[in-house]
Amino acid sequence: MNYIAIGLFGLAAILGNSTHAQNAPQMDLQRIKISAGMHLIDTQVATSPEQHATGLMFRKEMPSSEGMLFVFQQASQQCFWMKNTLLPLTAAFVADDGTIVNLADMKPQTTDSHCSARPVRYVLEMNQGWFGKKGIKAGFKLGGYPFETQ
Repeated sequence: MNYIAIGLFGLAAILGNSTHAQNAPQMDLQRIKISAGMHLIDTQVATSPEQHATGLMFRKEMPSSEGMLFVFQQASQQCFWMKNTLLPLTAAFVADDGTIVNLADMKPQTTDSHCSARPVRYVLEMNQGWFGKKGIKAGFKLGGYPFETQ
């Protein structure tokens, strides 16, 4: 066996293990509480590119008062899709000061792209319908860390 074959075999083993790990929901992320008016949201915080890529994939349920906050290094147009995501979600694209720029309902297991209307650093994913039931629309301001540090 030559070095190339050994290298390819090792790479296949690594990719095989990472694929297995990617088929399970990520549950061990840092959590913070943010507010939407009088409503508290327990958010898991995704900060790394790997955490962003996995997001809420493979989850079969999420409590109604929980969500995932995606934090990016700098503001840019953020686009999300739902491949391997089993739950219907709404994405709130959020400016640095906590103002919701726009909302997008997303269907499970699709590759349709849902993008921010302008550059943002934050995206909050909640169960679909959560924002509507609370009367929260574009222009509403979220509170708590990281929005109060701006």
